[in-house]
Amino acid sequence: MEDVCAEIITIGDEILFGQIVDSNSQWISQQLSLAGIKTTRKTTIGDVREDILTAFAEAESRVHIILITGGLGPTKDDLTKPLLAEYFNSPLKINDEALSQVKEFFESRGHELTAINRRQAELPECCKKITNRLGTAPGMWFEKEGKVFVSMPGVPLEMKTIMTEEVIPKLCDYFDTPIIYHKMIRTIGIGESFLSEQIADWETGLPENIKLAYLPSMGQVKLRLTARGENEEYLKNQVQQEIDKLLPLAEKYVYGYDQEEIQGAIGKLLLKYGLTLSTAESCTGGYLAHLVTSVPGSSDYFQGTVVSYSNEVKMNQLDVKEETLIAHGAVSEETAKEMAEGIRNKMKTSIGLSTTGVAGPGGGTEEKPVGTVWIAYSDAHRTVARKLQLSTDRLLNIQLTATIALNLLRIQILKNY
Repeated sequence: MEDVCAEIITIGDEILFGQIVDSNSQWISQQLSLAGIKTTRKTTIGDVREDILTAFAEAESRVHIILITGGLGPTKDDLTKPLLAEYFNSPLKINDEALSQVKEFFESRGHELTAINRRQAELPECCKKITNRLGTAPGMWFEKEGKVFVSMPGVPLEMKTIMTEEVIPKLCDYFDTPIIYHKMIRTIGIGESFLSEQIADWETGLPENIKLAYLPSMGQVKLRLTARGENEEYLKNQVQQEIDKLLPLAEKYVYGYDQEEIQGAIGKLLLKYGLTLSTAESCTGGYLAHLVTSVPGSSDYFQGTVVSYSNEVKMNQLDVKEETLIAHGAVSEETAKEMAEGIRNKMKTSIGLSTTGVAGPGGGTEEKPVGTVWIAYSDAHRTVARKLQLSTDRLLNIQLTATIALNLLRIQILKNY
């Protein structure tokens, strides 16, 4: 079966200038993939007539589907709609249904429909209107010699609603798309190259219709299996069989699947074993607790945190000994352990987890350069610590420390409970 290919065009100077982040393209390509449609190119164009028209023509020559976001407002700098009218040689005309919906939108909010907002109901005569129930700019569907153009607002919530409710179902009806099934295997605690070596024979033995992609991120590597075929249930079973072959090779690094994050996996483990957690943070400044509490229901197992940035707080709130700080310093194995024990005792939790380090960019010494971090885990039977030597980037060090600390927690729970 031939691939059905799409190109995404985002329009707006604000994207090129870096004033906003284009999150739309990533989300759209994910949804297209789930529908069996392959995204082959993403293009960002400024508010320039010639550039936009050229992008339309080039995309039409390459792919079956052209998805456009942005430039649908009622002001003069919003060029997408008039240029689509020009491209398809179809004059703009008031669409009665669109006008009724725009009028209702404003009246429901206590506003009158102004002349400029009335222009939102002007659409190229040749297009099919796509209802935008969350905003005033309708989407537009164009067909030309087997190709489809779809124009949508750039506001993410409006675009996502239109895509989910209208565009994806219409595209699946219009095109004969293959079934594409994705499964994400999430690993932590092993680098991409080491993981690749460890599972090389398994990767070589994958069936021809299943492709593997390595997606490294913050202290983690996601393995994405993509299977193509004509029967979804068959593909799911086929992928699961390959996962069953993989696990004996890398099970200790696998913490979850698909959209599950490490903090979610930790929450499940704590609930499974009836454990509670508290954290003591220095270099991470509360980021570790933020990750833990980003999971719905985390109040069932997380008691609280102490951000002990100063030595005084470490001593007064966590019972870190003054002699420990004098002899070994705040960034040390001994201090990390006493912090983890101190928070566990203070919060009366099953487990205490601590972080202390030199996040940077300043504060490092020859003995303890920027990126030197200690993390510790403590329960009623043991306290263990681990030294990390990270980067010179402050934010990266904070994020990596929290991720690695959560993995230390995961390892210790699996080992001891």
